[in-house]
Amino acid sequence: MTAERKQPARPAAHRRHFRTVIVGTGFSGLGMAIRLLRDGERDFVLLERADEVGGTWRDNTYPGCRCDVPSHLYSFSFAPNPNWSSTFSPQPEILEYLRDVARRFGVMPHVCFRTELQSADWDEDEARWQIETSQGPMTAEVLVLGPGPLSEPLVPDLPGLDSFEGTAFHSAQWDHGHELGGERVAVIGTGASAIQLVPEIQPRAGQMHVFQRTPPWVMPHPNRRMSGLERGIYRRLPLAQLAMRGGIYWARESFVLGFRHRVAGRLMERMALRHLEDQVPDPELRAKLRPSYAMGCKRILPTDEWYPALMKPNVELVTEGIREVRPRSIVTDDGVERDVDTIVFGTGFHVTDIPVGALVRGRDGRSLSEAWDGSPEAYKGAAVAGYPNLFFLVGPNTGLGHNSIVFMIESQVNYVAGALRAMRRRDARTVEVRPEAQAAYNREIQEKTRGTVWVSGGCSSYYIDRNGRNSTLWPTFTWPFRRRTREFDEGAYALGAPAPQPAAAAA
Repeated sequence: MTAERKQPARPAAHRRHFRTVIVGTGFSGLGMAIRLLRDGERDFVLLERADEVGGTWRDNTYPGCRCDVPSHLYSFSFAPNPNWSSTFSPQPEILEYLRDVARRFGVMPHVCFRTELQSADWDEDEARWQIETSQGPMTAEVLVLGPGPLSEPLVPDLPGLDSFEGTAFHSAQWDHGHELGGERVAVIGTGASAIQLVPEIQPRAGQMHVFQRTPPWVMPHPNRRMSGLERGIYRRLPLAQLAMRGGIYWARESFVLGFRHRVAGRLMERMALRHLEDQVPDPELRAKLRPSYAMGCKRILPTDEWYPALMKPNVELVTEGIREVRPRSIVTDDGVERDVDTIVFGTGFHVTDIPVGALVRGRDGRSLSEAWDGSPEAYKGAAVAGYPNLFFLVGPNTGLGHNSIVFMIESQVNYVAGALRAMRRRDARTVEVRPEAQAAYNREIQEKTRGTVWVSGGCSSYYIDRNGRNSTLWPTFTWPFRRRTREFDEGAYALGAPAPQPAAAAA
C-alpha cells in the first residue's frame, strides 16, 4: 500500500448524528452509499476501520489472490470496467476498481477511516441507534451493516499454537515483510485461499507441508487474458460488455441445477474427476485428493495450478489431523513430527457466527448473537424483528455457491433504498419487519434447502451453522431474489409514528 493512497482519518467527533450510518466500504457499503447519493441523500457516513476502502479485497493480499467469479459479472452493473486484464480478475485490479468507483461516484467525502464500530444500541425513547466507535460516539436514525461475511479471519484453536516460535499468520493477514525463501512452510487448510497461494509460494519454500482435512472438489479454470481488441470493443461499445455480462450471468445460473439435482451434480463430478486424473498420475496421491462427499456440499474451486503444485518434490500433502503445535514443529495424530519455520493459515472466516452480531443490541437489550443463538436469520437477508431501522447487506441466506454476490448486493441495496423511501413518504420514525413475516420467510428458505447438496452432501462446511441449519446460502436461482427485492413490501413491516413536532413559539 503506497502512502499517497492512504486516507486521513476523519474523526467521528466532528459529527454526532447522521440520518444513516453504513458499516464497511467493500462492495456492500460502497453500493449503498452510491444509491443514497443517487436518491439525493447526503446525511450519511461510512465507518471504515482501515485506512482505505475495499473490504475483503483490501485485506486479502496473499500471493495469487484472484476472484473465482468472472470479471464482467463481479462488478457493479452501473459501473462496468472495460479494462479487466483477464476473465477472472486478480485482487489488485478489483481493489483498484473499488477505489475508482468510490472516487467517481463521490463516496470518499462520506467515509470515516480508522473508525471501527464497537457497539450499537437501539434507543427506544429517541428512536435512534446509539453507536460507539473507536473515534467516539455518534447516533443514527438508520444503521446499515455491510461488513461482509469474509471479514474476520478464523484461526483454529490448535493445542500448543501459542508456543510456536516461528512466524504464523492467516492468509487474510499476509505478512509481506516475511521472506519465505528456503523456509519449511506449513499451510493449514485446502480451501479457496490455499489453492491459490500454495502454487505461488511453493517455488520459494525449501519444504512445504500442506495439511488437508477434507479434499476440495476442483474444476478446470477457464481464466484467460483479455485481448486488446476485446478491451477496445468494450470501451467503445459498452452495450457489448453488458451483453457479455448477461450471457455469463445466465450461464452461471445453470450451476444451481447441479446443487439441487443429483443427476446434474454427477455430471459435474465426472468433469472434476477427469481433471484430477489428467493432472495427478500418482494413484496414491490421487486417492488422497479425491473427495468422498457430493460436489457442491463445500465450495467448488477452479484451478489448473493446485494439483501440479502438490506434485512438486518439495511439497508433502498431509492428511493426518494435527495433534499439537510445538515451538518449532507440528505433530500429527500418527505421532509424526515435522519441523516448521512458518505456518500459513488458509482456514477461512467467521461466517455463520457473524461477529458484528455481538455488537448490536435491539429493543430488548439482547445482541443479535443472543437472539440468533447460533442460527442467524433475517427477512430477505436484510431486516431482523426486534431491531428497528437496522438493515443488513449480504445478511443471512444471501451467500452464493454459483453466481456473483454483487448481484445479490445490488438487489439488497435497492430493497433498503425502498425502505428508506417508505419511511420518508410515511414520515415514519421507525421501520421494523414483523416477526411473523420473518418466521414465514425463513421457513420457506429452510424448506427450499431440503434435499440440496448443501445439507445432504455428506460434508461439513461454513454454509451450515452450529445448529445444522443453512444460514448462509440463498438456496436457488438468484433471479427470484431480485424479483422479491425489486419493491419494498410495506405490508411485512410495522412503520412507527412520525416524529413529534416542536411546539410553536408563543406570539
